[in-house]
Amino acid sequence: MQIKIVALNARFTHSCLALFHVRNELEINCPGVETELCQLTINDSYYETLLRLSYGKPDYIFFSAAVWNSERVEQLILDLKQCLPDCEVVVGGPQAVVIGQHLAVPCTVVSGDMEALSATFYRDLESKRLQTLYGGSFLRMDKRLLVSPYREEDFNSHLQNRNIYYESSRGCPFSCTYCLSSAEQGVYHKPLPQVEQEITQILAHKPTTVRFVDRTFNDQPARALAIWKFLMMQNVETLFHFEISPDRFTEEMFAFLQSVPAGRFQFEIGVQSTHQPTLQAVSRSMDRVAALDNIKKLVAFNTIHLHADLILGLPFETRESFGRSFAELFGTGAHYLQMGLLKLLPGTAISRDADSWGYVSCDQPPYAVLANQWMGHAVLQELYWFCECVEKFVNNRYFPSLWAYLRRRGEDVFVFFQGLLRLCQQRNFFSLAPTQEFLGQLLQQFVAERADGPLLLEFMRYDWLRCGHRYLPSCLQLELAEDQPQAVKDALFQLSTADPAGLFETLFEKGGRNHFFKTGFFLRFSGHCLRELGLSLGGTQGVVVFLSEKEESLYRLNKTIVLQDSTIPHQTSHMK
Repeated sequence: MQIKIVALNARFTHSCLALFHVRNELEINCPGVETELCQLTINDSYYETLLRLSYGKPDYIFFSAAVWNSERVEQLILDLKQCLPDCEVVVGGPQAVVIGQHLAVPCTVVSGDMEALSATFYRDLESKRLQTLYGGSFLRMDKRLLVSPYREEDFNSHLQNRNIYYESSRGCPFSCTYCLSSAEQGVYHKPLPQVEQEITQILAHKPTTVRFVDRTFNDQPARALAIWKFLMMQNVETLFHFEISPDRFTEEMFAFLQSVPAGRFQFEIGVQSTHQPTLQAVSRSMDRVAALDNIKKLVAFNTIHLHADLILGLPFETRESFGRSFAELFGTGAHYLQMGLLKLLPGTAISRDADSWGYVSCDQPPYAVLANQWMGHAVLQELYWFCECVEKFVNNRYFPSLWAYLRRRGEDVFVFFQGLLRLCQQRNFFSLAPTQEFLGQLLQQFVAERADGPLLLEFMRYDWLRCGHRYLPSCLQLELAEDQPQAVKDALFQLSTADPAGLFETLFEKGGRNHFFKTGFFLRFSGHCLRELGLSLGGTQGVVVFLSEKEESLYRLNKTIVLQDSTIPHQTSHMK
């Protein structure tokens, strides 16, 4: 019996954990079965995908179906039935039941965990008498152990050059009404020795990224800390990704996280909303104050990339309350703000209450919300583009100093980005490529009439050059001839020849004087700007030298040296 097990991932670097579990369960329960793992992407040529799956005339094709790939899975099943009329199809995953209900051709649906299926499924499989639906819950099993499905040979084949997904627990401690995980109650945690053994096997192959798929990795803080400590004892440069709840941290966890090197941990933080009636309506239990404070503490370390989530369109969330949720989350300084649109997924509690709350949504996956009784379609439309505006301007390393300034001065950032959105729509921004220079042009135009506009332009110049550029774009050019980068460099070059105070001697140790001036980019900044950047030289203006070396930080920005203005005889310096 030949079985192809198929995943359609979002991109090549992703992998599908479920495929490996399915393969192992099939080979354990059906001795002699021949399995083939097929990890494809939704961006592959459809026809070529169809040819790859139909090749060899398999007896069965198993699909892992999610909301975002379900349309392609359905189409493939329909066409495969024409190519291989004797081949039977089995569909599992969160969208499997919906696909089974929609398809005009017969298929078998597996609902729930593959490891929880009874022996009946495998007997029916071998006899080619599969029923239309099988199901089971892993969390209700007493005698099975959840183990990593990977084999040594997988790392040099199916997992090569891909992210590796790993679960140290299964289930979710929350019961959020918009999430399919709410259908299961409780969490199964692997024993720590088992986790360490399985992680050791994975890390022996030095993967670039390991993504823990635990729905709430830190639901047991002491356990999470123990795993973090174990990971940091390993001699690897792997990036570890975790989904965490922001209010479940201890002081011991913070003390340890301070020692984690930059770029080793990445946290996806589910906030969803800071509006208490909304959190109650979706059964999301969270200490709002602790959550926001903890994110700020993590940001201050400047070593862990923080991806914080909000959901647009939740119950009881109005335009104003969403604006407050955004402003509070922006105020934490999280590096990436993911503001996704609510999806009314079939089988969730919120989808069952949709009519009573006035929800209107798309009929096809991913079932995006169009309106509800708190947000009409026009409001939802406005806020969707607002979120897209923030996505383009904030979720990169282009303007960190500007955003930090807005946070320090208590700017109404909801109003700020609404104004920026209006300009973007006037300039047809969302139909054009969002390059760093184009973003800079729009920001320069937007802040030009502000009283602090000149200061904001200085921040933008600083951030632009820290990204590694060795020129200023037209939107950030200076007016005075003596402020031009070449003029500033020439003045410092002449001063360094005499160097009466011995200022430049230490700067020339690496590469010499000519190398320093050849590779550095020199720009004068006001005393006010330097103070705001934390580079103050006693309130006076100074020259920032942007070096070619990168700093060891999350953004990997270029290093800088700050010198007091060259017109002052006795120089001092500030290095960063």
